[in-house]
Amino acid sequence: MLVIGYLVFKPSGDMTGAEARRLVEAGASLVDVRSPEEFAAGHISGAVNIPVDEVEGRMGEIGPRDRPVVLYCRSGNRSAHAARILERSGYANVHDLGAMSSW
Repeated sequence: MLVIGYLVFKPSGDMTGAEARRLVEAGASLVDVRSPEEFAAGHISGAVNIPVDEVEGRMGEIGPRDRPVVLYCRSGNRSAHAARILERSGYANVHDLGAMSSW
């Protein structure tokens, strides 16, 4: 029962905001996978906007496959999906912040 509760209530993302900030300050790419409209309404400074449905076609904008990447969205669902796409494409250092509010 505890395992089920953990899976249901597990926080989105695989890192804390402090960890994400340290990675970005050290040179990681910061990618907002929300829609352009959501991005225009507010985003984390320094982030590039690549909507999750465009990630496969715009990987060149993310940087080299060995460079750390930090992804975020509104709730963590789209960033988790984008992380899987990047990992399947050979990105070795992908981190999912989850919700932008975690920053």
